Amino acid sequence: MSRSMLSAVERGEKAPSVLILDQIATGLGTSLARLLAWESEGRVIVLRSDEQDRAIDPSGWERRILSPVLANVEFEFMRTTLRPGVNAGNFLPHNPGSREYVAVERGILRLTLDGKAFLLKKGDSIYYAGDCLHEFENPDSRNSCEYYLAMDVTGHPEQLRHRITVQKKKSSRGKHNAA
Repeated sequence: MSRSMLSAVERGEKAPSVLILDQIATGLGTSLARLLAWESEGRVIVLRSDEQDRAIDPSGWERRILSPVLANVEFEFMRTTLRPGVNAGNFLPHNPGSREYVAVERGILRLTLDGKAFLLKKGDSIYYAGDCLHEFENPDSRNSCEYYLAMDVTGHPEQLRHRITVQKKKSSRGKHNAA
């Protein structure tokens, strides 16, 4: 995102899309929910349907934030609806060690992670490391897709992506074999 776009959003001159809001949140190492809501306190927090923050994108999708924003917690639980044929776009990688879980409630979801597509249908779920490019698309031209996404964007450096760990293991094996 350009500096001029970010500045225009900050000044209220431009209304950002959900994708732009997510890019801002990712750049700040936080969640979209934290940008939209104040922190809540309490041992029990009920979010009534009409109190839940919604991010509605003009391209045809809606994200409803189901989790409260808590101090020192970078967790977000949301429900997303993609209208028929809608592609929500590419989301930037989150912090290394971040995690995401998706469960499809209705319809078909094409989830693309670092260029590899996974086709998920009603009842399917998937876990993936959140520090990758990820794209959500409803390939069905007639029916909406609804899915739940839980994400922990806190990140834990000791839990770097699997492929990085594999590369390190391979290089350390070579060192052990050479010794």
